[in-house]
Amino acid sequence: MPASRFDAVDFQAETGVSRETLDRLGAYADLIRRWQAKINLVGPSTLDDLWRRHMLDSAQLFPLLPADARTLVDLGSGAGFPGLVLAVMGVPEVHLVESDTRKAAFLREAARVSGTTVTVHARRIDAVPAIAADVVTARALAPLADLLAWAHRFVGSKGVALFPKGQQAEDEVADASRLWTLSVDRVPSRTDVNGAILRVSGIARA
Repeated sequence: MPASRFDAVDFQAETGVSRETLDRLGAYADLIRRWQAKINLVGPSTLDDLWRRHMLDSAQLFPLLPADARTLVDLGSGAGFPGLVLAVMGVPEVHLVESDTRKAAFLREAARVSGTTVTVHARRIDAVPAIAADVVTARALAPLADLLAWAHRFVGSKGVALFPKGQQAEDEVADASRLWTLSVDRVPSRTDVNGAILRVSGIARA
C-alpha cells in the first residue's frame, strides 16, 4: 500500500481503537496540519503520511505498556509523539515535557481539541522535578545513553522506558551499556523495517 494511502481507517484497522478514540486522534491530526505552516511540528516530507509515520509509530507502544501503568512521562514531546497519542488511547496520567514554548502551546491546544487531560511541562528536561512514573517514553530525541541520563530520575530501577529506535539501535545499546546497568527487550517496529522499540528496565548507573 503506498504510504500516501494509509489513512485513519487503516490506522483503526491496525490498532483496533474505538470510533471515539479515532475521532479524537483525527481532531489532533487536523490541528497538526493547520499549525504546521507556523511551526515545524513534523518533517514536511512526512505530513502526507501522518497516520503511519507518526500516529501508528506512536500507537504501537501502547500494547508494550505494563498492564498496571498509570503515569507516563514523555521526554521532548515536540508535536506530541508518542505521549499525546498514548494519552488519547487511555494512559491515565501523562506528562509531556517540551522546552520549546511554541510547541508547548501547541500541545495544550492539541490536548484541548482531542478532549484529553495531560500535563505540559514547558521547560528543559533537567529542570522538571522528578515524577514517579511507571513509564518513560521518547521518540527521535537523543542517543540511548543520553535518554537514560534523563529518564532514570523519573523511572528509576522499577519502571520501564520505551524508546523507538532506527537501524543504529544495537550500537546505541552497546554505548549505553558502558555507563548503565539495564535490561533491554527489542520489539520489531511496525513502521520501520530497520527499526526496533527498545523496552528498557532495571535502569541503574554502572
